[in-house]
Amino acid sequence: MRAAVYDRFGDESVLRIVDDHPEPPVAPDTVRVRVHAAGVNPADWQARAQGTPDYVKEQTTSGLILGLDGTGVVEAVGEGVTRFAVGDEVYYVDGGFGLYQGNYAQYKVVDEHYLARKPASLDFLTAAAVPVVLITAWEALYDRAQIKTGDFALIHGGAGGVGHIAIQLAVERGARVAATVSTEKKAVLAQSLGAERTIRYRDEDVAAAVRDWTGKDGADVVFDTVGRENFAASFELVAPYGTLVNCVVSDWPRGDNTMADSRTSVAPLRI
Repeated sequence: MRAAVYDRFGDESVLRIVDDHPEPPVAPDTVRVRVHAAGVNPADWQARAQGTPDYVKEQTTSGLILGLDGTGVVEAVGEGVTRFAVGDEVYYVDGGFGLYQGNYAQYKVVDEHYLARKPASLDFLTAAAVPVVLITAWEALYDRAQIKTGDFALIHGGAGGVGHIAIQLAVERGARVAATVSTEKKAVLAQSLGAERTIRYRDEDVAAAVRDWTGKDGADVVFDTVGRENFAASFELVAPYGTLVNCVVSDWPRGDNTMADSRTSVAPLRI
């Protein structure tokens, strides 16, 4: 099958197209998908640039295939598969690091429990950009922060991959949303998705803007999609008894595991 592979680390130039990569066999409880589109996530290019776990390298001598997000049509089903049939349009997040390789290829084998039916309202290209960012934002806001109607929610990086989905999920739950952005163009996008307040963090005092917007000492929920220094700075943006959740590995404000303010509930999210 045709695939984009790499066998050394570096920038995008290390990727090469091959036409003879072995087609993945269908195993019990898996389906083979003919891939129509694949997403590109930070985890994909970081693995390409910085390294891939040894257990992944040992799986093949034909080159590694990246790609977590994918969408396509079920072409074959393995023994025991009950949730999908040949011809189903699906999308999913899987590959590049686990048992099966990624989606930068014509075919992808996926455990049936990692699949969902592609929404009819989305074309294949659009659907391929959804799974990782949607799952990340969903877990952060719904599972960890347990955002609710009437909450003031601040989304950092509101025009980013995770951020623009987070705005929509927060609005769907009935929260009032503000988003940090870097440009006017990004502010327009965030507003079009439901953010009632956009904060140009390069030009404004974010803490002052949040207090002015909420009328109290911070937001009920702060979702940090940026990490590092931004995570530490976000503690002062959380209202008393509010929640700060992030999806990027970050240091605590004081460089250790000591919380800066015991009033704040912190739920770090790892992906």
